[in-house]
Amino acid sequence: MAPKKVCIVGSGNWGSAIAKIVGCNAAEMPETFEKEVRMWVFEEMVEGQKLTEIINTKHQNVKYLPNIDLPHNVIAVPDVKESAKDADFLIFVLPHQFVKGVCKQLKGTLKKGTVAVTLIKGFEVAEGGGILLISQVIRDMLDIPCAILMGANIANEVALENYCEATVGCKDVELGKILKTMFQTRYFRIVVVDDEETVEVCGALKNIVAVGAGFADGLGFGDNTKAAVIRLGLMEMVKFCEVFYPGSQQGTFLESCGVADLVTTCYGGRNRRVAEAFIRTGKSIEELEAEMLNGQKLQGPPTAFEVNYMLKNKKMEERFPLFTAIHRICKGEVKAELFLDCLKDHPEHM
Repeated sequence: MAPKKVCIVGSGNWGSAIAKIVGCNAAEMPETFEKEVRMWVFEEMVEGQKLTEIINTKHQNVKYLPNIDLPHNVIAVPDVKESAKDADFLIFVLPHQFVKGVCKQLKGTLKKGTVAVTLIKGFEVAEGGGILLISQVIRDMLDIPCAILMGANIANEVALENYCEATVGCKDVELGKILKTMFQTRYFRIVVVDDEETVEVCGALKNIVAVGAGFADGLGFGDNTKAAVIRLGLMEMVKFCEVFYPGSQQGTFLESCGVADLVTTCYGGRNRRVAEAFIRTGKSIEELEAEMLNGQKLQGPPTAFEVNYMLKNKKMEERFPLFTAIHRICKGEVKAELFLDCLKDHPEHM
């Protein structure tokens, strides 16, 4: 069987960290993967030079993952269609707001048999008051299979080779084995499960809870309060899957994509940091995103909006009071000081 060609669609800090992993594995397994790994980079100027040129000469993404060396076989390409040309695997790792636009460009250009993997955490608002998983958007728009990778993975720590785990959601057993080979290293360990939807839903919803954890920090509360936010957030994540994705497996919440990712994001990560600053400074989420994230996008508040869009249409906001309160505080509809009331009066305590 011919070696498989891999393309990374996205080049932020997480995309670059994954490119390091996949690039190293591809170089070490020439019988399984083609050595060259292309990475689509949204072209921008950094100190008067094209970012793609910097990556391809200095072998660092100096804007989004500075001081981390990328393998020389990772090649930055500014055109997404060119980067994905003849690829067997497309690893999607970009802000979920941009997925449809990228898929529109790729539609009709992919080779037969291409498989996608999404590392993207979020939803897409659908007509009729519902939401779609990003994997479903990719499947529908590109007519290809799509697996999922989620986990307790803060990009900078992964790039520094701190030990961590991740979960691959994939119903196809043989494909799951290939993906484990593609992603696993001595410091980045992979567990494959067949519960694809729950893996992906956990990855999206935990960012909403992390915003709540940031609110608690900004309001000056301690670890006990944050533990309550995490626990009640996990309860709502489980209920969300029970209601909207029946058949979800309880054990999936105990994988890295579940409780581990939730804890990590509620103590570290950009959603918690920006939410804390939102409370302390009184600035808008949009202002803080521009000030604090160096061009990266925040996922928690837009995901809270997407989830609330569906809950409101289905008249189910009261069943998910934590998610609902976080959305309303982000939008300025409710004062942040009332966040604690949402915890105290949560149905879990009634």
